[in-house]
Amino acid sequence: MSKLVLVPTPIGNLGDITLRAIEVLKQAEMVYCEDTRVTGKLLMHLGISKPLKPLHQNNEHLILEKTLSDISQRSLSVYCSDAGTPAISDPGFMLVRACIEKEIDVECLPGAAAFLPALVLSGLPCERFVFEGFLPQKKGRMTRLQELKEEPRTIIFYESPHRITKMLLQLVEVFGGDRKASLSRELSKKFEETFRGTLTVIAEVSAARELKGEMVVIVSGKER
Repeated sequence: MSKLVLVPTPIGNLGDITLRAIEVLKQAEMVYCEDTRVTGKLLMHLGISKPLKPLHQNNEHLILEKTLSDISQRSLSVYCSDAGTPAISDPGFMLVRACIEKEIDVECLPGAAAFLPALVLSGLPCERFVFEGFLPQKKGRMTRLQELKEEPRTIIFYESPHRITKMLLQLVEVFGGDRKASLSRELSKKFEETFRGTLTVIAEVSAARELKGEMVVIVSGKER
């Protein structure tokens, strides 16, 4: 019986790879990945040699049928995105949905995701939260923020370093500068940082420094 296993990969520190993930990668007949260079470096670090095929947002829809056919002819295939868990603000969703429709067994290993440590480190309520990921870059961006303005649960955003200050200023504009928030960057890496305070304070920190790395912004929900 054919199986596809989604393998989360470290978001920074390679030591975060799980023993189970290593074992699955060793057993895989084919490893599909977002970027063969990134996954290739990880496999080299682990001392594993496997054939790699690229499957990313630009080609996922074009090669999906061929990929499904190939997976159905193997007992174990693996999919890895560059960092974190596939399909969480990363490619993988189309592949999973298609495998389910074709009745190919799908398994997802537990593992890295940037928003979980950022949420815990924020000091904001964790029992209920909304994961928004990346906001629309242009059309619909402010509309979406207006929809989230009344959200009572803690809200999680991803953002790139070159847009982070603009995004924080937009949050101040829509949510108000006094809303509690945190900004985490470079999670699990040497220069990991988390800034906590109001949206205004965090926006000022971002504007004053040239922050690098993937950003995770946590914003408190609206108080009732």
